Amino acid sequence: MLKKILAAVTLSAEAKLPRTLEMPIFPLGSVLFPGGVMPLKIFEQRYMDMAKGCLKNNAAFGICLIREGSEVGLPAVPEAVGTMARISEWDMQQLGVLQVRANGEERFRIVDRRVHESGLILGTVETIGADNIEDCPEFAPCREFLEKVLSKIGNAHFTGEPQLDDPSWVSFRITEILPISQTIKQKMLELTDARMRLETLHRVLKDQKLLT
Repeated sequence: MLKKILAAVTLSAEAKLPRTLEMPIFPLGSVLFPGGVMPLKIFEQRYMDMAKGCLKNNAAFGICLIREGSEVGLPAVPEAVGTMARISEWDMQQLGVLQVRANGEERFRIVDRRVHESGLILGTVETIGADNIEDCPEFAPCREFLEKVLSKIGNAHFTGEPQLDDPSWVSFRITEILPISQTIKQKMLELTDARMRLETLHRVLKDQKLLT
């Protein structure tokens, strides 16, 4: 069954994901955003098997923030909205510990989930479309702030080239780097209006005196 589900989400990076599909869900204590990068250290057998299947089939899996439970042991309860991830790099320097780089793709919403006999959560998900984008006066100062940050930290924290003219991309990158709780980051992930996200970020940056 697990092999069939992994095969169902075997898609090239250029292919368009179907609106509804099944995929393994990896509940974590951190939020992954579209276009972002998350290093993972995998050692539990259920996630080892998931990662091996995803690597073999170039399949995506879902990363969700944990709502209840923990990363290890019994299956945690994930938040309903997460981000599809695809493994771009992997290494096993230590026996039994797989280190991977997961690249964030589309957002999704879990509409149904069940637990495989291995303890892996399998979800039926619906993809979430692109943000609604309207003119936003807060975009320019947020973009300027992000440009300054990226000039210092580089491009290792996201995939591809910078998309500084894309309000959604800018808002995702700022949310990633701000020292705010994962719960707030989750709420920002769930927003489908880039203007609302940028307005919120602008207030946070002003409050923290990161904008003049």
